[in-house]
Amino acid sequence: MSNIAPLIGDLGLILVVAGIVTLLFKRLKQPLVLGYIVAGFLVGPNMPYTPSIVDRVDVQVWADIGVVFLLFSMGLDFSFKKIFKLGTAPFIAVLGIVVSMFTIGYTAGWLFGWTSMERIFLASIFSVCSSSTIVYKTFNELKLKQQRFASLVLSVLVIEDVLSIVIMVMLSAIAGGDSLSSMELIKITTKIAFFIILWFVVGIYLVPIFLRKTRKIMTNEILLVVSLAMCFFMAIFSAQVGFSSAFGAFVMGSILAETVDVHKIIKVVEPIKDLFGAVFFVSVGMLVDVKILIDYALPILSIVALVIVGQAIFGTFSFMLSGNSLKTSMQSSFSMAQIGEFPFIIASLGVSLGVIGNFMYPVIVAASAITTFLTPYVIKSAVPLYNGLERVLPRRWMKMINHMNVGTERDSSNSLWKPFMIRMLRTVVIYSIISIAVISLMLTFFLPFIRSILPHWWANAVCGGLTLMFIAAFLRAIVLAPNHSSEFKVLWNESHKNRLPLTFMTFVRIVIAVAFTFYICNYLSRFSFALMISIALVMVILMLMSRRLKSRTIRMERQFVENLRARDIEAVVLGHNKPLYARHLQDRDLHIADFEVPENSIWIGKTLEELQLASIYGIQVSSILRGKHRINIPGGSTIIYPGDVIQAIGSDEKLMAFHTAMSEALVPDDLEIEMREMKLKQLIVEKDSYLIGKTVQNSGIRDRFNCMIVGFDDGNEELTPANPAREFKIGDVVWLVGEKESLKELMS
Repeated sequence: MSNIAPLIGDLGLILVVAGIVTLLFKRLKQPLVLGYIVAGFLVGPNMPYTPSIVDRVDVQVWADIGVVFLLFSMGLDFSFKKIFKLGTAPFIAVLGIVVSMFTIGYTAGWLFGWTSMERIFLASIFSVCSSSTIVYKTFNELKLKQQRFASLVLSVLVIEDVLSIVIMVMLSAIAGGDSLSSMELIKITTKIAFFIILWFVVGIYLVPIFLRKTRKIMTNEILLVVSLAMCFFMAIFSAQVGFSSAFGAFVMGSILAETVDVHKIIKVVEPIKDLFGAVFFVSVGMLVDVKILIDYALPILSIVALVIVGQAIFGTFSFMLSGNSLKTSMQSSFSMAQIGEFPFIIASLGVSLGVIGNFMYPVIVAASAITTFLTPYVIKSAVPLYNGLERVLPRRWMKMINHMNVGTERDSSNSLWKPFMIRMLRTVVIYSIISIAVISLMLTFFLPFIRSILPHWWANAVCGGLTLMFIAAFLRAIVLAPNHSSEFKVLWNESHKNRLPLTFMTFVRIVIAVAFTFYICNYLSRFSFALMISIALVMVILMLMSRRLKSRTIRMERQFVENLRARDIEAVVLGHNKPLYARHLQDRDLHIADFEVPENSIWIGKTLEELQLASIYGIQVSSILRGKHRINIPGGSTIIYPGDVIQAIGSDEKLMAFHTAMSEALVPDDLEIEMREMKLKQLIVEKDSYLIGKTVQNSGIRDRFNCMIVGFDDGNEELTPANPAREFKIGDVVWLVGEKESLKELMS
């Protein structure tokens, strides 16, 4: 018990203080993350006036678990397909922001006189400093989520979140030295890409099948346990191969994000994530030292200024390069001028690895708190500053700036070579990675095992045969899968000039398949080079000619595509996908946005004709999503229900006005709900009662006093139901139900 008591006491102290502080921050309309940090400061060792925790080691363990849950949840909200569908514009914006902010951060560290590793960590924090959590919350509070620039910002933040993961892994890999060579960088990047692609492909093939087979017996409790088991399995595996456990959790989350069960998983995991996430941010606050903040006041204020000004200037330029107008670019860049939760993780990583000074952690925390507090004001300043520029700059300049489309995608050619090359490279890379993984597992683990059972050469033969059998389908797909595409067939038949390069590419892929086969045979045998090449070539030819292998390959690819498209199919069925015409509205300064009707809205029960949304707010309702049903082009008689999602078309200004009106059209909260208890009372009709001679219907008991007659007590065992035509007589015993005050008024 003595070992458990400090653990429970520390956790209790953390949660009590965090609960009180976050309630205060909620009342002040500040981010809860800041409340957790303040709570951590209050229970930390640097605050002598309040109770402090006993065992910081246990808290650190919880904090590490919190990081795992945070990144797992981030993975659940992430989608690789979504990344590919974003187009080039967000990537151009991210590239410009990351490069410029990395340079600013490294230069700032150099001016502060920090070590080279501290400069790298500070530059990394600068490059991915924006917080999707803070931005999303601020957009909701300022009612900006439905504006066009908001979706652009959230798209950029998705890419930044992925980049944050990559940077975190790379920093872990290079923490042992003060510099990073180009070869090391390439090696680490390749390793990360290999890990992500391998597990994403394997996961997308196996995990949806498992969840589909067990869906009938998968309760919420079992789903929670299974999801966390997958999360921690990947976290442990990631740590074993040299990455952080948090990185593995993110990868597993992104795999589960492509399943139709992801919404259920998010729902069951969220409470645990919130708990351990709170502990993590409390542990962040525990490292804050007032003395360090005073000593490093100048660097803190400098970092705040550089983040806000750097994001405002270079972010605006980057968004303009991606093809956006000056106004949209300023609104987008100003929204990202803060230091979020990922810098905490990066800074804690540096401290735990011992490569940066302990001062850096509280410095980043303090800068984050200031920038987070300033975020709403910075966002609000974007439009006034743009209006000021519009007044100052010549019209010709403004017209030229707003029509910059440097980063927009252009279809320069109708050639099919590009999609064919993309398809071919994707096929070769994915199946090559899977083949490498299978070969590595078989030669590293299975070969020593089989050699302990069988003679040396027999063991080599069994291992080689099984390895080739496992990868045969992948090697065949490398060679022939691109040739079955529609692009290949059109290019082949379109011109004889295309046949030579297409044939050459097929030959190259055959060489790759032969190389894999040769490596296995050569590793397990000691025959001549020429003989090994010949054997490998014959084996590849047999693979290509096998009909059974062909059908297996087709089934495998079909299953993978089916699993990958599962969420898209679900979205189409449920009507969650926005219509295809939505993208064309942007050219006309219009866009489509979703609005969920609150459960306490006064619009509930009214028809669209009664609400007059088009005439009052200037928006058009294109669809209403109700559960699993989609009502397209709803008529005036369509009734609004709680939870309805209204899809409306309009400009930013019109949609914002509509959102404001909807959020304010609410039934006010009942502040005295405790006084609304229903009671059962007995009423005896006296000779001077106003009820004498009146019927139940016209007595006013229900309409005037808001009470209800349960029945008349006529001395029988059961009450006599109240007939509306019955008249009250002296001595009638009536049983009434109503609120306390209403009954008191009736009986007085």
